Amino acid sequence: MRKRYRIKKSSEIDAIFKNKNVKGDSYFAVYQSEDQNGTHFRFALSIGKKYGNAVERNLAKRRLRMIISEKATQFIKNKLFVVVIKPTAKNLDYQEMKLRLINLLEKSKLMEITNE
Repeated sequence: MRKRYRIKKSSEIDAIFKNKNVKGDSYFAVYQSEDQNGTHFRFALSIGKKYGNAVERNLAKRRLRMIISEKATQFIKNKLFVVVIKPTAKNLDYQEMKLRLINLLEKSKLMEITNE
């Protein structure tokens, strides 16, 4: 996943949180916003210290980045979103994490619905 797809500025992330357009389940929450002059989607990941130590948090972020990069062609353009990873997601393996995140992104209308 290229770095141009990531949101790094805290001011942009705060603006997405203030928009309060959120969908979630017991494992993830997805905050989203429109990008007026963007040509592709951009995202950020947020994970708290209650999830676990740095190794566990980094593993979860690597997995989510991989899931998002695999489905990059299905994302709707001009969308900004932040995925908040909740501590309960620690119990998920990679396949369950992938299914739940994709379902949540489709429900929040950030992705085109697939028939896989």
